Amino acid sequence: MLSLRDIIFTLTDCEISSLDVQFSHAVIDSRQAVKDSLFIALPGDRVDGHDYVRAAFDNGAIAALIHQPLTEKFNTLDLRSGHFDKEKIDIELPICLRVEDTLTALQTIAIQWRQKNPVKTIGITGSVGKTSTKELTASLLASRFKVLKNPGNRNNEIGLPLTLLELEPHHECAVLEMGFYVPGEIRTLCEIANPQIGVLTNIGTVHAERAGSQEQIARGKAELVESLPSAPQGVAVLNMDDPWVRWMSNRTNAKIFSYGIEQPADLVASNIKSLGLEGITCQIKFQGEKHHIHSPLLGEFSAYTILCATAVALTLGLSWDEIIHTLASTRLDLRMRHFSLKNGAIVLDDSYNASPVSTRAALKLLGGLSGRRVAILGDMLELGPYEKSGHESVGEIAINTTDVLILIGERSKNIADAAIRTGFPSEAIHWFPNTNQATQEIVDMIQGNDVVLVKGSNVMRMDRVLKALEEGV
Repeated sequence: MLSLRDIIFTLTDCEISSLDVQFSHAVIDSRQAVKDSLFIALPGDRVDGHDYVRAAFDNGAIAALIHQPLTEKFNTLDLRSGHFDKEKIDIELPICLRVEDTLTALQTIAIQWRQKNPVKTIGITGSVGKTSTKELTASLLASRFKVLKNPGNRNNEIGLPLTLLELEPHHECAVLEMGFYVPGEIRTLCEIANPQIGVLTNIGTVHAERAGSQEQIARGKAELVESLPSAPQGVAVLNMDDPWVRWMSNRTNAKIFSYGIEQPADLVASNIKSLGLEGITCQIKFQGEKHHIHSPLLGEFSAYTILCATAVALTLGLSWDEIIHTLASTRLDLRMRHFSLKNGAIVLDDSYNASPVSTRAALKLLGGLSGRRVAILGDMLELGPYEKSGHESVGEIAINTTDVLILIGERSKNIADAAIRTGFPSEAIHWFPNTNQATQEIVDMIQGNDVVLVKGSNVMRMDRVLKALEEGV
C-alpha cells in the first residue's frame, strides 16, 4: 500500500527511506477513516474536509493532506515548493502534509502510484450501462486475472484516483468506470488512469443540461478513445448501433473492436430472448463462429452489456469456454433488483437513477413479464433541451409495456400526454406532484398479481415509494 515515503517523493522529488510508514486506506470522509489511513481534506459545496481533520485522526488516520491552515494545531510537514526542507523533517504521527491543492496532490499521487504498479487498464464510459458494463467486465476478467475496479460511483476526478491508490503488486487489470459532466473531464481521468482499452456504451441525453447538447456529450466522451495509445497497444471497443459512438471510429488511433446488434460489427448478438426475471439468452457471432450465451442479467438491453464485456475479455485473451461459463454463473449486484411484497406483488427496483434510454429499457423488461404491469415513474432530470422529447419517448412505448402508469413530478406530465396520444387509457394514469403525496395513495393501488417497476432520477426520492410499498403492501 501507499506510504508516507511515496507521497513525499512524489510531491517533492526527495527520497527519504526512513519514512516508510504504510497507509491502510486513503479516504476523503473522516467517518471512513480507520487505523493507519490517509485522510485527504477536500473543500466541498457544503462542507470542507479541513474542518474534519481532528475527526479523521480520532478515527485512526495517521496523516492528512491539507492545503490551508487549520484552527487546531497539528504537527505539520509543509511539502509546498519553496517551503519543504528535507533537513527539518519531524515525523510525529498523526501528521498533516500541507500541499498547494489537495485535489491536485491526490491526482498526482495516484498517477505516480499507478506508474509504480502498472496494470492493463480498461476505461468505460457512456450515457447508460456504465456500471453494469464495468461490473460484468470485471467479473469476466476475474476468471483469469487479479482485478481492481472502482466501487459504486467512484467514477470522477476524486473517486478514480482514490481507486488507483488501492492498486497492489498482485493486481493485473484495472476496470474503471469514467463519468462525464463537462468537456475535458474524461481527458483528465485518462491522464490519471492511462487506459489502454476504452469502452463506449452509448451516447444519450443525460447531463445535456450541463453539457449543452448530445453532440457535446459525444465529443466529451470521445476524449476516452482520443486518449488511447495507437494500435496495437490501444483498443477502442465501440457500439456500432449508436451513430455517435460509430462516429468515434475516426477520433482514435487505437484498434477498433466493434460490437452491435443491428449494424455489422466484429462481435454481433442475435436471437436475443428475455427470460423475464431469469435473465436473457442470445447468440454471439465472432470470426465466423456462433456461441450460445445465457446470462442472469435482466432485459434484452443487457445484450449490449454482454457484448462490451465479451469484447474486452477476447482482447485480453480469454477463451470462449471461460467467457460462456462466467456469463452464465455471474449474478451481479447491480442497481436493478427485484423482490416480493407481502401480498405477492413483485417489485422491480430500478430507482437509483433514470434517463430516457434506461427507462425505455426497463419498461420493455416490464412488458415481457406476466401479471398486471404497473410502472411508477418519476421525473428524469438534467436532460436540458431534450427534457420534453425524452419524457415523451417514454410515454410513447407505455401502451405496449404497461397496464397502469403512476407518474410523479411536473416533467412526467409529458409521459402522460404522449401515452394518451398513442391510445393509452387516461383512467389508467395517475399523477402526483411529489413522492410524499404519491406514497399516501400508491400502497392501496398495488394488487397481489402486480409486477411493479419503480424508476426516476435520484432527486425524486423514489426510495420513499419503495419503503412505503415494502412496509404497507
